[in-house]
Amino acid sequence: MALNARLDHRNPLVFDTHELGRRPGALQRLTREIDAPKDLGIQGVIGVPEGAPVELELRLESVMEGVLVTGTARAQAKGECVRCLEPLELALEADFQEMFSYPDADDRGRVKAEPADDAEEDEDRLFIEDGLFDLEPVLRDAVVLALPMQPVCQDDCLGLCSECGERLTDDPDHHHDAVDIRWAALQGLAGSLEDGEKDEMSGAEPGVDEKQEK
Repeated sequence: MALNARLDHRNPLVFDTHELGRRPGALQRLTREIDAPKDLGIQGVIGVPEGAPVELELRLESVMEGVLVTGTARAQAKGECVRCLEPLELALEADFQEMFSYPDADDRGRVKAEPADDAEEDEDRLFIEDGLFDLEPVLRDAVVLALPMQPVCQDDCLGLCSECGERLTDDPDHHHDAVDIRWAALQGLAGSLEDGEKDEMSGAEPGVDEKQEK
């Protein structure tokens, strides 16, 4: 992506590389616990609740063109089972690796003599600005890739009864007596005929009584 606005070093997802320096091969290891930002995960499906603790382990390596960041994020994700709709919680571990480029270096790590018109190439790149880089977009992508698109409370979850909505895992023998729709139609027809016969009989009774009276 293009260069960001000025980064805020107070942001827990912004890291400083000044101590690392620009000497290729230099390494720095960092651990940090942060509060999860808003909408960290797959919206409406599963994610890390805003403000929940996220543990970060990072390895920063200085290379010619920038800083290679390798890391792991750990947290507890919460969501809803797609089969039975029960709340669920799972341990999340997301690995990632990303290159943060120096804005004044080309792909070979050499300092650019003059700015080149390579805006299209820069759209997919992340940059170091004033010795700082923002890990948030990398973290978001890594978390989404690590989370299940269709989370389930357990692998063998049976879901819900399509007729009454009862959770089938709680009652594996749960069932409803199936009625063949063809027989149901005949039963309905038979019922209609019986009702018609009763109506005819009830309608004939007054006439019979009148004749008997005469």
